[in-house]
Amino acid sequence: MKYLCLVYHEEDKLDALPRSEYDTLVADSLGLVEELRASGHYIAANALQPVETATTLRVRNGKVAMTDGPFAETKEQLGGFYFVEARDLNEAIGIAAKIPGGRIGSVEVRPIKELIPPST
Repeated sequence: MKYLCLVYHEEDKLDALPRSEYDTLVADSLGLVEELRASGHYIAANALQPVETATTLRVRNGKVAMTDGPFAETKEQLGGFYFVEARDLNEAIGIAAKIPGGRIGSVEVRPIKELIPPST
């Protein structure tokens, strides 16, 4: 089963980290990607640009309205993701617990609802 692990953090806290701590966080994240690749759990992972680069779209009655910034004003912002294959939720939680971003924020684990059947 596929799971999306959404990594949230306060951008101000991330920006305030000493360079050595930030570099360790990045190195640990890249190390986890390699670990997930080796174990067969990896599908995709990436960090996101800062929240001020976001554009939110809403389509109502066929009209598109755009707003700069995120959908909701919150303390923590979506900072990145890991898309993984896991046997079940417990295994996905075990993977998510290793995500370095969880040390400074939080990780939300969500199962993927597949709308398109896998190709055979």
